[in-house]
Amino acid sequence: QVQLEESGGGLVQPGESLRLACVASGSISSVYDMGWFRQRPGTDARELVAVITDTGGTEYVESVKGRFTISRDNAKNKVYLQMNGLKPEDSGVFYCRADVNVITGYNERRVSRFWGQGTQVTVSS
Repeated sequence: QVQLEESGGGLVQPGESLRLACVASGSISSVYDMGWFRQRPGTDARELVAVITDTGGTEYVESVKGRFTISRDNAKNKVYLQMNGLKPEDSGVFYCRADVNVITGYNERRVSRFWGQGTQVTVSS
């Protein structure tokens, strides 16, 4: 029905920058909240990093405020995460999440939550 595809992860040194991107595709009527979550090594939990509503409201975890910026392109169903001043503790697998109004049939819609496959971010000297 709907797929999320992330890109932009990699290995960088402390202080450097990365820009993550995620695009939603499929049977989409509209996309509500889009966000980025991080799973640290050795843990199962995915913690919120940043989220943006369809009207542009944003929320960040305290540890990334002032360094990360989330943005979106509603026309392309894309969300971005600009990460500046990266630190080793920022490392992890970053997952994109979107709440999507899915087209399920003629004049039928259902809101569902989708996750991407994740992209690895490693910050190390």
